[in-house]
Amino acid sequence: MGLLEGKVAVITGAASGVGSAIARLFAQEGARLVVNDLGTDDEGHGRDGEPARRSAQSIIEAGGVAVDNDDDVSTREGAESLVRTAMDHFGRVDVLINNAGFLRNHGILNLSERDWEDVIAVHLHGTFHCTRAAAVLMRAQNSGRIVNTTNLAAMTGGFGQCNYAAAASAVYGLTRAAATELGRYGIFVNAVAPLAKTRLTEALPLFRDVQSMSPEHAAPLYLFLASELSHTLTGQVFAIAGGMLTMLRVMESPGCFKSESEGNWTAEEISRELQTITRA
Repeated sequence: MGLLEGKVAVITGAASGVGSAIARLFAQEGARLVVNDLGTDDEGHGRDGEPARRSAQSIIEAGGVAVDNDDDVSTREGAESLVRTAMDHFGRVDVLINNAGFLRNHGILNLSERDWEDVIAVHLHGTFHCTRAAAVLMRAQNSGRIVNTTNLAAMTGGFGQCNYAAAASAVYGLTRAAATELGRYGIFVNAVAPLAKTRLTEALPLFRDVQSMSPEHAAPLYLFLASELSHTLTGQVFAIAGGMLTMLRVMESPGCFKSESEGNWTAEEISRELQTITRA
């Protein structure tokens, strides 16, 4: 019996890259799938339902169960329609994988308001809308697993990626907060920061001669978090790059303390104590 036998999983951005690898693996593990993809190009332009249909059909031809969906998850209406598709076909939602996204890399001085808003919309708003829509059903079931997708840019930044880094950082915070709120309903929320060679990243110098960081390397981490193997693990953010698996955490340094009787910190004192304040 597969790890997701009898479960219903909704996967956004599932027509290519990491999302497609997740869908194929989940199908092999017995999940019934809603395969969502808006069918845009690498920069989020256009719309085409064919990629989602092809992805679902390939799963069906391999012996799995899947339906396609091309709703726009960056809107509340699209997210609710996506979840409704799962209910109409399968009667429940056990797993939500928030993976939809695209890149529009421009330096901050050349970043248009539209490019900022569109990337924030799909990565952050899409994750929020889908999480809320699925959580309503999962609360009624008293069970569910949500796995969000973030990125190392959330922690390290990236040249030309102010929009993407901001969205990824927000998804990190959303994951932590949603896990705190939804745990009482048996809903566990975690996130993955995958580094893989996909259509969005293959042009980067990092991947020029790399074959060992494929989407298939990342998919098993999503499977772990979507299955009972992760037990009650929640609010955690993992990173995976090929064979390297790590956990991402925002940490507070030990710092240093000044008592109230000594008055407020002065700028000069902060300058003198900077190395102490910032030590790991």
